[in-house]
Amino acid sequence: MINTDFLNQLKRFSLIINKRVTSSFSGSKKSTALGRGLIVNDFRQYVPGDDFRTIDWKIYARTDDFYVKRFEEERSLTTHVLIDTSKSMDYGTINRTKFDYAAMLGLGFAYLTSRENEKFQLSTFNDENIDTFRAKRGVSQVMGFLYHLNRVKCKNNVNFQKIMSQYKKSIKSKSMIIIISDFLLDIDEIKNSLYLFKQHELKVIQVLDRSEIDFNLKGNIILEDSETGKKVETYVSEKRREEYRERLYDHMLELEEEVMRAGGKFYMFSTEEPMFDAFYKILNG
Repeated sequence: MINTDFLNQLKRFSLIINKRVTSSFSGSKKSTALGRGLIVNDFRQYVPGDDFRTIDWKIYARTDDFYVKRFEEERSLTTHVLIDTSKSMDYGTINRTKFDYAAMLGLGFAYLTSRENEKFQLSTFNDENIDTFRAKRGVSQVMGFLYHLNRVKCKNNVNFQKIMSQYKKSIKSKSMIIIISDFLLDIDEIKNSLYLFKQHELKVIQVLDRSEIDFNLKGNIILEDSETGKKVETYVSEKRREEYRERLYDHMLELEEEVMRAGGKFYMFSTEEPMFDAFYKILNG
C-alpha cells in the first residue's frame, strides 16, 4: 500500500536532484551541435551510440565523465512505465512485496516526470491484459496512478513477448520506456521483447526479494509455484543452494547483456534497497 507520505518524500527528493543537477552542470547556452539550433536544457550521461558532437567537454574536464547535452526535443519524450503484475510479483514480506517496490518505483518516475511538466504513461500488465493510463501532463494525474496501483491484485503468469509486442504498437514516437519486473522468465522471450524498443531510450529494472537472492532454505521443503499453484516436495542441500545461486546469477548476467544489446540500461534491486537510493542510482546511472 502506497500512501501520500511517499509523494511528499518524492517532492523533497526531486528538489534535491534538481538542485544538484542545476548547480553542477546547467546554464543557459546555445547548442553547438550541427543542424540542431536548440537550447540546451540539461545533461545526461553519455551512452554508446550518442552523437559525440553533443558531448560537453567542460563537464568532462571537471568530472572525467562524459555527459551529452540534452535538447528541447529530447525533453519532450513521453515516458512509458510498465509494471509487471503477474502472481510472482506478489512474493515478499508482509511489509513489502516485489510489486509494492515496483509500484513505488513506477509512481516515483511518474511524479518526477510530471514535475517537469512532461508527458508520461503508466501501465500494469500480466498474461490477461494491459491496464494503461493515457499520457498527460501534470502532478494531479499521479494521484490517479496511486489509487490504481493500490487496487492492483497480482495474478496469472505473463506472456512477456506477447504483451510487449502488443504495447509497442501503441507507441507513436520516440519515447523513454521503463519496464519493471522480476524477470524470472525465459531469457529468449526477454531477448525478443527488448529488441522491440531498440529505437527508444530503454531502462530495465529487475526487482527481487532478498530471500530469492540468498536462497537460505535447506532440508526437506515443499516449494509452490506462485503462478501455477503447482507444489513440489524436495530436499535442499548446500550443493543445490549453490546451484540455484549460480543459475540466478547467470540469468541476471544474461538479462543485463540483452538489455545492453538493445541499447538500454539495466538495474537490479532487492526490495530491501532503500527506495531513494534506487532512484538515485537510476537517475545517475
